[in-house]
Amino acid sequence: MLITFDEAVTLINKGKPLHIAGTESLLKKLPKGNWIGGSTEYFMAPEGCRISGDVLFATQFQYDTFKITSYDVENIQSLTSDAFNNGFSVVIVPFNSAVHKEYAQNAAGFKDMFIKSIVGWVAGINIDIAEQTPIAVNGISGEICENKAVVLHLEVPAEKTVSINIINMFKQDEASPVIEFKEEGFSAEKCLIDGKEVNFADYIMQNDIDTRLPLVGDYSGTGVNTSFKSIEDDIVNFYAPVFSDIKYKIAENVSNYGEDFKKIVSGHKDADTVFSCNCILNFLFCELDGKRIDAFPGPVTFGEIAYQLVNQTLVYVTVV
Repeated sequence: MLITFDEAVTLINKGKPLHIAGTESLLKKLPKGNWIGGSTEYFMAPEGCRISGDVLFATQFQYDTFKITSYDVENIQSLTSDAFNNGFSVVIVPFNSAVHKEYAQNAAGFKDMFIKSIVGWVAGINIDIAEQTPIAVNGISGEICENKAVVLHLEVPAEKTVSINIINMFKQDEASPVIEFKEEGFSAEKCLIDGKEVNFADYIMQNDIDTRLPLVGDYSGTGVNTSFKSIEDDIVNFYAPVFSDIKYKIAENVSNYGEDFKKIVSGHKDADTVFSCNCILNFLFCELDGKRIDAFPGPVTFGEIAYQLVNQTLVYVTVV
């Protein structure tokens, strides 16, 4: 729910574990307690999607056993070892930090990554306001993290089952050539188009590629998005890394981004959701500001975590 600063303080004082999203300035003023936080000014809420620097979004969890931990580049891989066997962990990573890049490039190889239930998001900024810094906050210690991840590990009752779910409206366009990258990372100058090396920025321009559509990688039959961030000086920048062992294609075009998104989301609205987050690209390209989506309230993010980093998706957790 969207709440005021004073309401957030009241919730924190009740002692239940909390996840809080809001501006850097508001998060820094909150008292210590059993919470983690991340910066954003974009929200999906029952009363309507909105952009605001004056409110916070809080998710209160009704679980008694939990722990809150900060992780840097050197120990981020241990978050899966710290996770409860029957529970889930909410991860917040500051955008464009070293720990963000480490997680994005290597999380799939962390021990037990796809056995433990790992979910979360990448903290960001208001893209229209200068001089902001993405942060994550460890409410227990009061630590303000620009280059650490914070994680709320939660244990659920033994009879309950946790599921991490992804709503992805994109799939590979079968008419797209196969796109491969020799070098891994958040940017690319060259790529292979059906085996032929080309400048990727030139290819995008010459073929009038709609960069609102992500690259979709084939991960053993599962499509995982890598979204375009920008093209600068013949370099294509992404919101997630590309990998040398993955075959990509441009996503299949969608007839109406906003209407298609709402239709897909409505098909999942009865899910018993305890946590959710949505990508800022969905928010912007669907023009969601001021519109009501009758499901999945939560922060709008600069990347989603469903085990590994994903883009241009809505991620949610159910406990049944």
